[in-house]
Amino acid sequence: MTFKNNDFSDLLTNRRSVRAYDPSVKISKEEMQQMLTEAATAPSSVNMQPWRFVIVESDEGKEKLKPLIRFNTTQNDTSSAMILIFGDLNCYEYGEEIYNTAVEVGKMPPEVRDQQLAAILPYYQSFSKEKMNDVIKIDSSLFAMQLMLVARAHGYDTNAIGGFEADQLAEAFDLDSERYVPVLILSIGKAADAGYESFRLNPETFTTWK
Repeated sequence: MTFKNNDFSDLLTNRRSVRAYDPSVKISKEEMQQMLTEAATAPSSVNMQPWRFVIVESDEGKEKLKPLIRFNTTQNDTSSAMILIFGDLNCYEYGEEIYNTAVEVGKMPPEVRDQQLAAILPYYQSFSKEKMNDVIKIDSSLFAMQLMLVARAHGYDTNAIGGFEADQLAEAFDLDSERYVPVLILSIGKAADAGYESFRLNPETFTTWK
């Protein structure tokens, strides 16, 4: 998907935090996969792509999720889907697949792959759980923001949700809680209203020039 400069500016400046959606609008699996593919061009540290998802769209799935999302039940009840975004503490296990495929499709020479893997895999494996947790949360958050913009380009709206029972989310959806760290939840669908407009600080407030 390509944008003119004014189109992209509109995506950014007119994005709203939407809590209520049109419950009759359902996003197809094919379009959801397309949006995930487009969002997956987001950057990640050494291209380890640690983001993992559970797409909660069925009535049964939403009922399971509902008691775990505190004050965000309107989004759950009305959205087309709730996207649970996790970070994979063992993401480096996909390193060889990622780099081998890069060689196969002509994006990287074999000698670079070998050098990179020889350096990256032991480095990642040496990380403490706390350090790896920081890495995967940063990377997965970059993906989440990109997905929010991709969704806007497809005509949908989103709401980023941080209020949920993080200690229960993985196991509730059959994931290993020792490996998969919940980062945030995105509700997605067709907005039922204009959403919330909010004030943003002037860059002069939070920027220092040297």
